[in-house]
Amino acid sequence: MPAHRSIHRARLTRREALLFEAGVKLGGVFHQYLGIPVTPRTAPGVARTIERAVGLQPYVTEVRVRISPGRAGPAGRGAFGYRYLTAEMLDVTVHLKDGPDLVVARLSHRVDLRYPLMRVERVEPRSPRRSATRARGTRGTRRP
Repeated sequence: MPAHRSIHRARLTRREALLFEAGVKLGGVFHQYLGIPVTPRTAPGVARTIERAVGLQPYVTEVRVRISPGRAGPAGRGAFGYRYLTAEMLDVTVHLKDGPDLVVARLSHRVDLRYPLMRVERVEPRSPRRSATRARGTRGTRRP
């Protein structure tokens, strides 16, 4: 894939630049919003605010944020009846596009790892090598 002139000083392909940007977006959500007060009633509004903020950033075409307050410990009572946003509550998916290249990345808590994992979900268009491999019948195999 030829190098793409972009905002980066290094000669990156569009795909490489989008992968970098996806990490920046997810890392930003993780480090900027953890700790914000949230209740089941306010969680959807907080999620929409995060989506709108991330959606302003370069290359972002779609953002989906889900906040599940029930995944945290018990809430306080009365004026203290809220939780603070934790990694366990977050499920964030971002789509970034530049020309024909699309990257979909996700941040979600992995119970089996006890860790908020950021990962690449999808890269398009597929490389010719990968498409040829799928055509030979290796479809259905997945990497962890």
